[in-house]
Amino acid sequence: MPQPLQSASQTSNIVELECSACGKKYDASVEQHLCACGKPLLARYDLRQAAKTLTLEALKSRPRNLWRYAEVLPDDPPISLGEGMTPLVHVKRLGAGMPCGTGHLENLYVKDEGLNPTGSFKARGMTAAVTRAKRLGVKALAAPTAGNAGGALAAYAAAAGIPAVIVMPADTPSANVMECQAFGAKVVKLNGLISDCGKYVAEHKEREGWYDVSTLKEPYRVEGKKTMGYELWEQFGGKLPDVIFYPTGGGVGLIGMCKAFDEMQEMGWIGAERPRMVAVQASGCAPIVRAWEARQNSAQFFPNAATIASGLRVPGPLGDQLILSMLRQTQGTAIAVSDDEMLHAGRELASLEGVLAAPEGAATVVAARKLAASGWIKLQETVVLFNTGTGYKYSEAWQKALQGTVHS
Repeated sequence: MPQPLQSASQTSNIVELECSACGKKYDASVEQHLCACGKPLLARYDLRQAAKTLTLEALKSRPRNLWRYAEVLPDDPPISLGEGMTPLVHVKRLGAGMPCGTGHLENLYVKDEGLNPTGSFKARGMTAAVTRAKRLGVKALAAPTAGNAGGALAAYAAAAGIPAVIVMPADTPSANVMECQAFGAKVVKLNGLISDCGKYVAEHKEREGWYDVSTLKEPYRVEGKKTMGYELWEQFGGKLPDVIFYPTGGGVGLIGMCKAFDEMQEMGWIGAERPRMVAVQASGCAPIVRAWEARQNSAQFFPNAATIASGLRVPGPLGDQLILSMLRQTQGTAIAVSDDEMLHAGRELASLEGVLAAPEGAATVVAARKLAASGWIKLQETVVLFNTGTGYKYSEAWQKALQGTVHS
């Protein structure tokens, strides 16, 4: 059971944990997962104090990893593999092929998260989650995954010296399975989807003594992921882009960046303006897009979910209400693209810009082209596409793409 906030004594930068739905406060110095109401908890900081030392000038002399934002992260000894500060690539040739009004997208960038340890943005969340778990003294870590999260958890658990259990659908890409095994994690494969793997972890964690690191079921993966928002602000010289396209499965990265923007405003870095957030999903698994188009506040479970983009195959995201709320707050939108479109766009991005993206990242290229053509993006706007993982782990998908045999 979650433990309510009982005292003001702190062992961390985190002042408290707060329910994202009902606002109930919890003690950050002990293990916490979901609120009593079943919704995710978010970490809260003394941002007035953080703003005294966390400045653009101070960042110039700090190590080039995500722990440079120490004031707004748990201040436990980091379990780090050098994650963060990934390249922001100005993709001029790709933009030249995207008609927009009377011209084309000149200010188009790719934030390449595939260059993180273990090849994806999942390293960001796991460095923070495992760091905090080690400080809390947990004995074993467990999570369901359909792809890159498993490898990241296995790697950081190995670095921390904590056993890990990774529960995967049987059809998870082989590269993801092999990396988990190489890092020494116990791999459990099930027939089903990531939702079925999540049920397995939930049913076994109490008896086995596992610390559940499932998406949004602990508060700290969001903290690592939010640093993508801080990096954009820093890489654009103290400004933010106009539009962000984000591949959205569980949606922690989107939620985290929006949390970062709120923190930035409270520290006086920015005003009330926000980048318009675009949740990009696969047409074969698009619960957020369906809910958005139906103008609903929560998403329904997406039946028969199927897509080559394993990170997007999340039929029932726990953070659905947060994602939809943040899309509305930022005047963003949600869009789905097909597997064929992803793979075609992935080849285009690779051949034009030298970035071999995961299908999830390639999906943002398709979405940007569609919204530019429709006039939703304006000619002068700065647009960032997130490639959330390296394409090198998706050999099965690329083989089909290059043979021209993938159909949606």
